[in-house]
Amino acid sequence: MELVRELWSYMSERRKFWLLPIFFMLGVFGGLIVLTQGTAVAPFIYTLF
Repeated sequence: MELVRELWSYMSERRKFWLLPIFFMLGVFGGLIVLTQGTAVAPFIYTLF
């Protein structure tokens, strides 16, 4: 949680809010990678790409 807090303080201090969607998408793709590691959900996720 500290990492998120530091990223938010950096973005608000330097006015770099355009980084927020990039971090969000990295988190989403990271979550997809974790979910597809040998689960039953993997075939359904592979059809999206």
